[in-house]
This record gives sequence, C-alpha cells and structure tokens, in this order.
Amino acid sequence: MGQRRAAAERLRSAEFAAFAAGAAGRLLHAATLLTGDPAAADALLCAALSRTYADWYRMRGEDPYAYTRADLVRRYAHRPWWHRPGDGVLARLTPQERLVVVLRLFEGVAEEQTAAQLGLPADRVRAICLRATTTLRSRPTAGGGVLAPPGQPQAR
Repeated sequence: MGQRRAAAERLRSAEFAAFAAGAAGRLLHAATLLTGDPAAADALLCAALSRTYADWYRMRGEDPYAYTRADLVRRYAHRPWWHRPGDGVLARLTPQERLVVVLRLFEGVAEEQTAAQLGLPADRVRAICLRATTTLRSRPTAGGGVLAPPGQPQAR
C-alpha cells in the first residue's frame, strides 16, 4: 500500500510539474495584469497553483488551466489587498473592470463563461467590458494624444 501511494504521489507531482511549466508564465502574466504588482501577482499565482495541486486528483477530466485561472480570479475578486493598481495601462480600471478585461480580452474567455465565473449577467459583463475599453482608449498617451481604435489616427 505504501509503495502504491508513493508511486501515485510521484505521478501527481510529475503531471503537475509539467502543467505548471507550461501554464505558469501565462497565468503569471494574467495575475500581473490583475494586481498591477509583481509581488502580489506571485503570491496570487502561488495560492492558485497550490489549490490546483491539492485538488489534482479530484479534478480529473477538467482542464487544469481553466481550473487554476478560475481560482486565481476568485482569489483576486475576494481579496481587496490585491487591488493595488500599479502604473500599467490597466491602472485606471476598477478591480471588476480589470477582471472582465483580463478574462475577455487577454484570456479570450467567452462572455457567458466570464459572467458565470463572476456571478454576473452576460449583458452586465458586456457593459463592463465596453466601459473599460472606452476608458482604455481615452487614456492620454505619453505624447499628449488620445489612444484611438486600431486603424484610426490618434487625436492631438
């Protein structure tokens, strides 16, 4: 019995290590976009990956990336001390707008999935995303102009 359990633990560790090696970079980028702080992003990702490792056997059949991303989002949404926007482009957005923008635009999560993950109606997610993208496009650039939609000249 002890050898079987040890072999199962080695297998879990190897599977998880392979998953983490492939997904940690993208998840860290998403966490950094959310928190605006590399140290907070590291802590957020570490907590989410720890949960994924602990639940590895129970989540058979589920996508570990989606599982970890969902935990990352849940932890960010319910921990106000991670809501310290830095100097990045997303600094002007509220925490909820950041969540929607990162999930919808960076991660490519469908509107309905984003709504379900955040506990919001799909039309509310659509409105938040529209408001956030409008805010991001109206942000003054370093040259004093305003960011314009792709393919259009910048306003001066």
